Amino acid sequence: MMSHMDVSHPYFGAFLLFAITSIAFIATTTVSRFVSRRLAKLDTEKLKLAIYECGPEVTKQPNRISAQFYLIALLFILFDVEIIFMFPWAVDFKILGWFGFTEMILFIVLLAIGFIYAWKKGALEWHSIK
Repeated sequence: MMSHMDVSHPYFGAFLLFAITSIAFIATTTVSRFVSRRLAKLDTEKLKLAIYECGPEVTKQPNRISAQFYLIALLFILFDVEIIFMFPWAVDFKILGWFGFTEMILFIVLLAIGFIYAWKKGALEWHSIK
């Protein structure tokens, strides 16, 4: 029955490891669910519902994080990644010659235009929560 399987294939070992790992994961998950349901106490006590730590009772507060935080974080990541693209250029500066220099000047100009646009739109100003 195993005669049609090509065990000499270079990825056969990786496939076999993946299959065994998948079976082991499913078996472990199933056994742990079964054991935990059998061993768990199903009665609810008042002690379980009490506050564990001392202090006032916790009340749920609305989310007060400003969307401005996410905008500034996104702009930081965007400009940070664009600056990372300058390192390979700096390494190969002599090889690229004037063409590479012109391309990097164009890249910096586009980066500056994006920065000025974000600045004019007020994306870099921090607004306090009222």
